[in-house]
Amino acid sequence: MFADRARIYVRSGKGGDGHVSFRREKYVPNGGPDGGDGGRGGDVIFQVDEGLNTLTDFRHVRKYKAVDGQEGGKRNCRGKDGEDIIIKVPEGTVIKEAESGKVIADMSGDNRRIVLLTGGRGGNGNQHYATSTMQAPKYAQPGQPARELELLLELKMIADVGLVGFPNVGKSTLLSRVTNARPKIANYHFTTIIPNLGVVDMDGAKGFVIADIPGLIEGASEGVGLGHEFLRHIERTRVIIHMVDAAGTEGRDPITDIYAINKELEEYNMEIASRPTVIAANKIDAITDTENNPIDALKAEFEPKGIRVFPISAVSGEGLKELLYYVSGLLDQTEVKQVVFEQEYFPEFENGYSNEPYTVEYNEEENEYVVEGPRIEKMLGYTNLDSEKGFTFFQNFLKETGILEQLEELGIQEGDTVRMYGLKFDYYK
Repeated sequence: MFADRARIYVRSGKGGDGHVSFRREKYVPNGGPDGGDGGRGGDVIFQVDEGLNTLTDFRHVRKYKAVDGQEGGKRNCRGKDGEDIIIKVPEGTVIKEAESGKVIADMSGDNRRIVLLTGGRGGNGNQHYATSTMQAPKYAQPGQPARELELLLELKMIADVGLVGFPNVGKSTLLSRVTNARPKIANYHFTTIIPNLGVVDMDGAKGFVIADIPGLIEGASEGVGLGHEFLRHIERTRVIIHMVDAAGTEGRDPITDIYAINKELEEYNMEIASRPTVIAANKIDAITDTENNPIDALKAEFEPKGIRVFPISAVSGEGLKELLYYVSGLLDQTEVKQVVFEQEYFPEFENGYSNEPYTVEYNEEENEYVVEGPRIEKMLGYTNLDSEKGFTFFQNFLKETGILEQLEELGIQEGDTVRMYGLKFDYYK
């Protein structure tokens, strides 16, 4: 069964507790503390698997837990680190925090593997707390707690071309004719209840991936029919083939159908509706009215608007070659803009897990202000400062943590330089 959504629970490993013990060996004078450190908890890792194309596996297994770190032992023995858990997903999977719906990660493009939740750090054994005045400490540090999240996984297919239209206009027939896909085909509405992908191979031109998006009818953007479930799959496409029944075999007007579907696309996402579009006027082999040819009406209505109309027959293959080569040319002219859903939810900070220290200092020799520490390093490690949302998060982080206030207390002025590890910024209010 095809599945493009799933809700799961993930948990990283708890850090092992530090151990309290003392040397009790014969002939060894002045035995001191020798409690070992706890092991680090396992991470929760998501990884793209090229062999997967659905989220079906997550219907059966909904809880994923990394292994806890082991407690430290005697004789300075360190506890074993907990094993990471690697969760494999198909390319195009968007990982969201379930309650807020905010994006944590988009497993597409160069993003093939991410550490979603880090395991807890192991606690120090009592050997670390021995001093000249406290030679026999009877306490050790507990390991950091595990971290957990409820996640919503959504699969948004990776395709160059989206094939849209009302049910029963011949989309599945076209896909089976021009690609290696073998969708179920029959003459009734909603034969296709899952998105189908196929690869179009071209002689003398680049091939491309085409996706048949099922269930688009009036009201699809509001959840009517199957449209609400599958509209998400055209979000990554660069060109849209709008398919209509030119012969009107079910008594529908193809021009009215095109405007109705365009309205649904606009209400779902205006940017998608503005992408390059081609009209495939199907079932020309069934046209009987030669005097009032519907193809002429379609061309008169849409070609002045820059939308090409191609008369085709998905059954006989007539006109398909011209359509596909034109679409291939459109793809060559269209900028390859990887659609990646930017991170909106930052687990390390929004769950209060990052309590590591940081320092804010002024370096007189370099005449710059320096902000460093594990917390800063971690924030910079998973924040995309080149994106608008990432930079806004960065600014809010500086404000909410009190870093800006500390810089002002040190006397920073507009135009002064602030360095955070390898990055430098000019300070402006």
